Amino acid sequence: MAVLVSERVGDLTYEGHRLEYTDFGAGDEPVVLLHGQLMSRRMHHPLARRIAASGHRVVTLDLLGHGRSDRPHDPATYAIGAYAAQVLALLDHLGAEQAVVGGTSLGANTALEVACAAPGRVRGLLLEMPVLVQTVEVGILVAAPLLAAARLAPWTVTVTGAASRAVPRSAVPFWAGIALDTLDQEPAAMAAVVQGMFLGRIAPPRAERLRTQTPALVVGHPDDPIHPAADAATLADELPRGRFVPARSVLEWRLQPDRLDAEAVAFVRRCWRAQPARPSRAARPARPGTMRG
Repeated sequence: MAVLVSERVGDLTYEGHRLEYTDFGAGDEPVVLLHGQLMSRRMHHPLARRIAASGHRVVTLDLLGHGRSDRPHDPATYAIGAYAAQVLALLDHLGAEQAVVGGTSLGANTALEVACAAPGRVRGLLLEMPVLVQTVEVGILVAAPLLAAARLAPWTVTVTGAASRAVPRSAVPFWAGIALDTLDQEPAAMAAVVQGMFLGRIAPPRAERLRTQTPALVVGHPDDPIHPAADAATLADELPRGRFVPARSVLEWRLQPDRLDAEAVAFVRRCWRAQPARPSRAARPARPGTMRG
């Protein structure tokens, strides 16, 4: 039987820009979930409800340039280090010394960056489809048409966004609605988001990953050239407290989520039952740019 949890929409100001989030459940054991690139926080609401029903507070955040958060036009706003600083600002806003932080693709890499920048504030990492440096070339090939459309034919992005907004989300299946959300873009902001992906590092270098003592559950999907399962397995092997969980298909956590949702809930519970790490605010970046390089 489904368990109902409270849901509240909130916002905060970061560097003069508005960030919007949804807060599920209650308690002193928070979890933060982050979306993939050009997607919105709604993609993680089913998982958020499942984790919140187990007794945890779960917050899904729209990073800048995504969903209902502001969409500035400066590409530097969208470097991985800048996203990580936004997550730390969210934790401060929530009054959370620590949280389990997780996400998909862009969200996974952002969570990993947060753990390297401020290890004392991350209780655990829930990483789906992380991207390591060796797959950046494929990402560039995929991103190039998006950047070209936004810069050279912005009307195509504007028309597509208007068409997506015209479809009531209640009239389509959930994941079709998420796809429509992803199509709802603004040309200049979308171009900046795509450019920002290649400013600075995509992921913390291996030396930093090897020093990360945060427990991590890393999920990899087969047959995905941008987020190969091999990257997820490599990352899990590198992290001293990492564990790799292969998905049976690229859509398992979307269309048949029970197995992986159960893994996520059990992992979050273990993270909060383990001996707590000492929070360390000194490691937080003073400005978004400090984590690029």
